[in-house]
Amino acid sequence: MHDPISDLLTRIRNAGMARHAKVTIPHSKLKESVAAILKQEGYVADVTVEGATIKSIIVSLKYDQKRPVIVGLRQISTPGLRRYVRSTEIPRVLGGMGVAVVSTSRGVMSGQDAKKQNLGGELVCYVW
Repeated sequence: MHDPISDLLTRIRNAGMARHAKVTIPHSKLKESVAAILKQEGYVADVTVEGATIKSIIVSLKYDQKRPVIVGLRQISTPGLRRYVRSTEIPRVLGGMGVAVVSTSRGVMSGQDAKKQNLGGELVCYVW
């Protein structure tokens, strides 16, 4: 797998379209951090890590009257073209209705938290 973030976003998008309750994703620290931000922002119901040596992330999806809460996911920074932004350049997603995920020197956090802490970094993805 060359791009773990696109794999994470695609698995969540496909599970939502297929109306699955849960989706299993191979573990990495970056994927776990992005999934934790989705839980913190209220886009998924629960995130758990299972396994001792070979770990996997179980993401429980949220639905609003049979419609997935996550309407869209878009990867911004790719392995071939990394996108870096300053704290003043972090965009608002859908006028504040979505969230930007930013990888900073202090870890992965939402764009709003990065602005509050005056941190820039790699713009990972948008979720709305």
